Amino acid sequence: MKNVYGSRVLVTGATSGIGRACARAFAARGCDVTGVSRSAREGTEAFRGGGKLTLLPLDVTDEAAVRETVRDRGPFDIAVLCAGMGVAGPLEELPMAETRRQMEVNYFGTLQVIQALLPGMRKNGKGLILVIGSIAGRVSIPMQSQYSASKYALEAAVDALRMELAPYGVRAVILEPGDTKTGFTAARASTVAEDSVYRGTFEKSIARMARDEQNGKSPSTVAKTALALAGRKNPPARVPVGAEYKALMVLLRFLPDRVREAIVTKMYL
Repeated sequence: MKNVYGSRVLVTGATSGIGRACARAFAARGCDVTGVSRSAREGTEAFRGGGKLTLLPLDVTDEAAVRETVRDRGPFDIAVLCAGMGVAGPLEELPMAETRRQMEVNYFGTLQVIQALLPGMRKNGKGLILVIGSIAGRVSIPMQSQYSASKYALEAAVDALRMELAPYGVRAVILEPGDTKTGFTAARASTVAEDSVYRGTFEKSIARMARDEQNGKSPSTVAKTALALAGRKNPPARVPVGAEYKALMVLLRFLPDRVREAIVTKMYL
């Protein structure tokens, strides 16, 4: 593995899905990986080639705990920020508590980890921050408005971050997976009232999402992309994962909004 940043890696959301795949991929390439998640059981696994993966319990919404973990285990050369969750439901009916939880985990949780990491990376004069976004961060999905909003927010934050970090040798990239086969599908929190006028549409939409996700790419596809980015001194700003999603993002540049919305509506509603 070509790695221009260093071998100390932090992965959030490291016990399932994309996070687990990334943590194990970097460890298998000889890196010293600290993997964190709320459900992690503390322990260390050695890999052939000298790499290792140490799992630690950590809730990324706990700012004090995040800073303590980074202080004790850092500084880190690379961070792969995968921790996230999904909330689904018609915007009109989605409880604000669920929306706040969505943003606390996906957006504020990610920012807290980044803020804790940056002093060490700046001091070292190099570093790579890989944020796991989503295609939904550029194409909003009906009935997943707040999940899409959380990923849109990450797109904007990483764009600004990249410019701020450029003088210090630290790079920031947002990865944009599409449908991926993980436990995210089953864990998604769905909210719709029994008598909701949206209920039929919601159920059809969620069923389509679940089917596409479970027939989607393996998390290892994202992990391979993350490994490749670790070998690039000047990585791109954003990376759709998979040839079809790269083509889709190029196509969307030329489609009027009404056409894009018609396509997404046909898919999900």
